[in-house]
Amino acid sequence: MKTDPKALTDKHTSLIHSEGVKAVSHVQREEGEWIRHTIMLEGYDVPFIFRRKGNYRSLKGATVNLTYYRYEETVAGIEFEQMKVVRIKRA
Repeated sequence: MKTDPKALTDKHTSLIHSEGVKAVSHVQREEGEWIRHTIMLEGYDVPFIFRRKGNYRSLKGATVNLTYYRYEETVAGIEFEQMKVVRIKRA
């Protein structure tokens, strides 16, 4: 199933689409039966998070296109800003 980023952002106004951004780090951690992926992008101070059933090829140093939305998670009473990734592809 192919998804068009323009169609997604038109349908869901809170989504943001970025193209050609460089991933400076990519960490994968087990979270139950899911794998939680955390990516830091060049020029951003906020982690980009997504979950998959399996491991993903490392994105460190890769240029990616992604569609995401802003999300705040509260840990120990402190709010942390994150970006939840809806769609990610190598550029």
